[in-house]
Amino acid sequence: MSSTTPTLRPATTPARAPGREPAPAVFLTLVAVCSAVTAANIYLAAPLLSLMARDFHAAPSAVAWIASVAQLGYAVGLLFFAPLGDSANRRRLVGVLTLVTTAALAASAAAPGATALAAAVFVASAATVVPQLLVPLVAERAPADRRARHVAVVISGLFTGIVAARVLGGLAGQAFGWRWVFAGAAVLTAVLGLATAYVLPSERRPGASLFAALATLPGLVRRSPDLWRACLRQAGMFGAWSALWTSLALLLTGPAYGMSTATAGLFGLFGLTAAAVAPLAGGLVDRFGAARVVRTAYLAAAVSVPLFWLGGHALVALFAAAVAIHAALVASHVANQTLALTTTATPATANTAYVVAGFAGGATASALAGYAFSHFGWGGVCAVAGLWLVLGWGTTAVRR
Repeated sequence: MSSTTPTLRPATTPARAPGREPAPAVFLTLVAVCSAVTAANIYLAAPLLSLMARDFHAAPSAVAWIASVAQLGYAVGLLFFAPLGDSANRRRLVGVLTLVTTAALAASAAAPGATALAAAVFVASAATVVPQLLVPLVAERAPADRRARHVAVVISGLFTGIVAARVLGGLAGQAFGWRWVFAGAAVLTAVLGLATAYVLPSERRPGASLFAALATLPGLVRRSPDLWRACLRQAGMFGAWSALWTSLALLLTGPAYGMSTATAGLFGLFGLTAAAVAPLAGGLVDRFGAARVVRTAYLAAAVSVPLFWLGGHALVALFAAAVAIHAALVASHVANQTLALTTTATPATANTAYVVAGFAGGATASALAGYAFSHFGWGGVCAVAGLWLVLGWGTTAVRR
């Protein structure tokens, strides 16, 4: 991986009709808030698994796969929709996807069983890819020497949404029931998504070919070693985080700690570490390059895994591990995504490859973690996380 961030090379600059573009700071803030709300949709199920299991008369481990379905749905949505950011009218695309997400979240709230809920969650997660359509736009509009910082603002929003999903989702689910959590998410998604679509520039583009964009992905990754490494390293990092974080509610509400869903949800406050670290990581990437930041992030993640294992019996170890894994994840994400956005002439397509790789790694690790928790306990989950870190770094440690 290059030690410096390459210069962004957009393929073309689309013609823009007179729009309603706000001031840059206002636009960046709106994108960050919209990203927070949409990112939360992917993680709503995780803190509510115990409540869902009780409602559906099943064991918590029997519904844990719904959290994996959400991540898999997001990866599929990224694969099909995010490449259109290089060719489609983003205002129209964001509006349509917002309406689909809202409808799917409403269907989730009314789901009669686990299978119907999983299907609705899959559709909602597949359509809630709005942030990944907007991140390339943010990178294009940013000054070259502050590009990673601007990307980091959006990433801060993403991780704030993840924290809100776990903390507020757990509290609201305990107070009102898990169905009202999905209903509230539908309302917030509609308001923020449509507001963001309203202020986007109306771009006149020649047209969008979905399958043509998909066909370019393998060749694009193959021709760019920087993009290839960014994809695999983030898949390893995000997989380790997903294995631990999606299974944590099962540990905290199980016999080891016996917490309520609301109390376990408060544990997600440690995720605010990510929102705090993102701007710092952006500055470090702009100054020192992506490679050094990713290396440091992997070291921090490697330290967190044995701490999580100790946390199966000592709560203070879980505190330290949660801070370390979130700091590692967000630093790695800022560095790798900035690299993915700036290493090719088609940033939206490159970003698709990058985020699909990350979420595919996360969904697979989450599924294995659920199996490992059922058969081997918390130690099995930690083993899955450690394996993902080894694969993510080991497969990219040599030059290709």
